[in-house]
Amino acid sequence: MTSDKADFTQGSILKKLVAFMLPVLGALILQAAYGAVDLLVVGRFGSTAGLSAVSTGSQVLNLVTFVVIQLAMGVTVLIARYLGEKRPEQIGAVVGGAAIVFALIAVGLFVVMVCFAEPISVLMQAPAEAVDLTASYVRICGGGIFFIVAYNVLSAVFRGLGDSRSPLLFVLIACIVNVAGDLILVAGFRMDATGAAIATVLAQALSVVFAVLLLLKKDLPFAIVKSDFRWNPQCRNFLRIGLPLALQEFLTQISFLALCAFVNRLGLEASSGYGVACKIVNFAMLVPSALMQSMASFVSQNIGAGKKKRAKKSMLTGIGVGVTIGCVVFALILLKGDLLAGIFSTDPAVIRNAYDYLKGFSMETIVTAVLFSMVGYFNGNNKTLWVMTQGLIQTLLIRLPMAYVMSIQPNASLTKIGLAAPVSTTVGIVLNIGFFVYHRRAVEQR
Repeated sequence: MTSDKADFTQGSILKKLVAFMLPVLGALILQAAYGAVDLLVVGRFGSTAGLSAVSTGSQVLNLVTFVVIQLAMGVTVLIARYLGEKRPEQIGAVVGGAAIVFALIAVGLFVVMVCFAEPISVLMQAPAEAVDLTASYVRICGGGIFFIVAYNVLSAVFRGLGDSRSPLLFVLIACIVNVAGDLILVAGFRMDATGAAIATVLAQALSVVFAVLLLLKKDLPFAIVKSDFRWNPQCRNFLRIGLPLALQEFLTQISFLALCAFVNRLGLEASSGYGVACKIVNFAMLVPSALMQSMASFVSQNIGAGKKKRAKKSMLTGIGVGVTIGCVVFALILLKGDLLAGIFSTDPAVIRNAYDYLKGFSMETIVTAVLFSMVGYFNGNNKTLWVMTQGLIQTLLIRLPMAYVMSIQPNASLTKIGLAAPVSTTVGIVLNIGFFVYHRRAVEQR
């Protein structure tokens, strides 16, 4: 049975949404801290080439991680739906099938990242001084990709069950290990970007160990048997939900890699500055991301229980929460972006370039809160094909072309390149409002 805390179909929407979202946010903050600590320690104790390597290499790792997270969203939505429908006996096959599917995905990622690390680094247009270090970072992270994939799938299972606190616990422990590893390997043994990659993989491995132990000890509302660990009908169900999201995320992250390559052409200082800015951006986007993930579970459970009006109210509540926090983050980034950049680097040129990008990007902290709440609502409604479509339109037709045009100007400005993000997100909001009206009318006519 679903506990009262994990039952999103009754009680105060605001209280339950915030209570579920806060641990999700905490886990995301700690996940972002992996890369931030890498960049911070390498920026303080490593080389400028090492800083560029971590910046570029982490973009590649982000592509892999975010695609896996979106694909695993199908697992979260399906589990929450079965709980809402009071059919928990279906969940064992979902978990078992997911274990097989994602294990095969991890094998493919391992081969690509380990065997093609250097071509990937060259394709990313890593500065010549940083190619070898970037390849090393990508190769080591590829070697630990099994842990990275496993962690995100296990987190998806916990969120689907309405439990957002357990993942926070094992990420906290792993984050502490990552900080210690960075200090020992980078600051102590001067291993530069290579040491940062090793520390990250070890931390993720520990995350998986704690996740499995917690799952085994948890009082689950379903049973898992050996026969569940195979390709089964539930695999098609969660892939039907997750694949459009994963495809959208893949192409979106490819566009970010292209953006990184555009910036890399502007030189080592611009590359490093953009890398620092991206770490700050990752933190700024955590609240909207937590809202999107929480909204999918919240809405899916209510849709499964037949409470469509409550699902809509949860989306509006999420937008209100996100915009309120987004305004605060906007002011912080716009007014104090140089101080934030100074946390990661002592190089004045790197700090200046980072702040230049943040000035253009800053409005994204507000508009993304609206967009991601709507996207979470549609994910929970199984409208992932639409989510993919609108995401591709705004990314491939707006953000990437605008960023490219800005990057090839005679006096290319990182501020103008940064503006591409809020402009494309605003277009996405308009598209989603239109689809929301269409979806509501379609439902009312049934």
